[in-house]
Amino acid sequence: MSLSKEETRKVAGLARLRMNDEELERLAPQLSNIIGFVEQLSELNTDNVEPLANVVDITLPLREDIVTDGNCADLVLANAPEETQGYFVVPKVVE
Repeated sequence: MSLSKEETRKVAGLARLRMNDEELERLAPQLSNIIGFVEQLSELNTDNVEPLANVVDITLPLREDIVTDGNCADLVLANAPEETQGYFVVPKVVE
């Protein structure tokens, strides 16, 4: 598939790229080559190929999904310029 200059301009616009006519002329054949390669890939027979999530056949250890507060309120409040009763003190912004 070969892309015209206008099609290349549209692709560049979708990618939010601003290009002049010279750049579009240079880019059109490159994009056509990329699209040609993707078309070649779509011709491959992948009927007996299982989906691949990881190239290494390992299972990652999982932790239990337990909601906690982290038990580090003191460490967090140590960064506060001012705190009281376990809360950050911030200036009043609404009257």
